[in-house]
Amino acid sequence: MTSRNRIVTIVLVVGFVLFLAWSTFSSQKAECTVTMEFGGGRNTATASAATEPEALAAARSTACGPLASGMNDRIACDNRPPVTQRCRTL
Repeated sequence: MTSRNRIVTIVLVVGFVLFLAWSTFSSQKAECTVTMEFGGGRNTATASAATEPEALAAARSTACGPLASGMNDRIACDNRPPVTQRCRTL
C-alpha cells in the first residue's frame, strides 16, 4: 500500500468514527437521574435518550438492575416511583 493510500484510508476511518460519534450523541436530547429504592437497597443511575420519558425509563431500569434478583423483582422495581428524579434537556 502506498503512502497516499494509507493517508486516504486513515482519513476515511477517522471520518467514519466521527460520523458515528456525532450521530449517536446528536440523538440524545434528554438526560435523567433517578434514585430507586427496592428490597432494602437504594441505587442511583443516569441515562440519556431522545425524549424525557425514554431517558426516565432507561434510568429507572438501570438503577433497578443491581437491586433486583430475577425478572419478577426487576418488573416490581421498575414499576415503583423513583425516590428522587431529575431530568434536563441537552
